[in-house]
Amino acid sequence: MRKFMNREEAFTGLEAAIVLIAFVVVAAVFSYVVLGAGFFTTQKSQEVVSSGVAQASSSMEILGDVYGHGNGTTLNAVQFTLGLTAGGSPIDLNKTTVVWSTSEIVETLEYKGNTTSVAAGEWAIIEMNNGDTDALLEDYEQFVIKAMPSTGVGVNTNFKLEVRPSVGATIAIDEKVPPQIDTVMDLTR
Repeated sequence: MRKFMNREEAFTGLEAAIVLIAFVVVAAVFSYVVLGAGFFTTQKSQEVVSSGVAQASSSMEILGDVYGHGNGTTLNAVQFTLGLTAGGSPIDLNKTTVVWSTSEIVETLEYKGNTTSVAAGEWAIIEMNNGDTDALLEDYEQFVIKAMPSTGVGVNTNFKLEVRPSVGATIAIDEKVPPQIDTVMDLTR
């Protein structure tokens, strides 16, 4: 008669079922984690695409030339006209920031609304054309903007004026003050 006590040759059906169940559970947990990560990634991708579409469809552009106002020795203000790009979404200028910078200074100008009197360190909508009287830049509307830094800049000085809406692309006016400063001059020659 044979002794079966110390031999492990046989692999019973119960042991096989336990091993199979363990593999199935591990595979199920792994697939749940992979699916969860996939769903999370898909959701984030949709948010990024939606944000990108909103940013791209909410852009404005400079219409016409950029003008400088000076006193003979310094450039004191910049004036330009804003409008929406084709198919652009309305932009609230109440939530827009204007930043003036040179090689020496960076200054955020204070928004004064719809007014013709703009002081140093401020920017305002000085004229609204083709629309209503709110500060929401909509289709076919044109807003004339005047920006005055706290200190004027001299001849041959590079400056940058950035219009940063809350949603949409930033518009940058990157110009150089001409060698002769007039009372009113076209900076985009």
